[in-house]
Amino acid sequence: MMRSMAGLWLWAVLALSGCVSVEKVESGSKTLGERMTVTLEGAWNQLNAPGLGPAQVWTMEGTLVDQLLLYSGLPDNEAVHATGGAQQPDGERKTFRFRSTMGGDEIASLFQGMLTRDGSRYTLEKLEPMDFGGVKGFRFEFVLIRKLDNVRLLGRGYGAVSKGQLFAMLYMAPRLTFFARHSARVENIARSARIRE
Repeated sequence: MMRSMAGLWLWAVLALSGCVSVEKVESGSKTLGERMTVTLEGAWNQLNAPGLGPAQVWTMEGTLVDQLLLYSGLPDNEAVHATGGAQQPDGERKTFRFRSTMGGDEIASLFQGMLTRDGSRYTLEKLEPMDFGGVKGFRFEFVLIRKLDNVRLLGRGYGAVSKGQLFAMLYMAPRLTFFARHSARVENIARSARIRE
């Protein structure tokens, strides 16, 4: 709990110092990275701050309520999360790195590792094949009980590997009210994704 509270204080300090900015992402076609495009129906808010990691972080209600993480071409051997920073009591936190040879089940496990680095609890509910970005990929659903406040989040992820790079989306929001409010919009974004081969 103390580590989570320290994280909240850090965000507050960064926000007050001007290191965190929020940018409106308007409806329409958007290019993410060099090879992926998505189409949005309705605006999102993109969080910009130093040390966020390799994914773009989007939200509708605020990052403690809902998060959409977008990976647009993560290279082989790169971590799926920010590296460095806080340590766990028994040493440095484990780093979860993408490998271009991973299958959908291994990538879903990679995200599980990332989401539980702070002690949150994760349960994989479903994993199935699904084209993502016009490439053979996968879709998975999960439950995450956030350590910070014991809130039960529902999550959905989509992903594919193309030319040795990871393209993925992860959406999480509280089970009550918020997940259902935006899950259809997230599904439409996933279905609209296109990866240039």
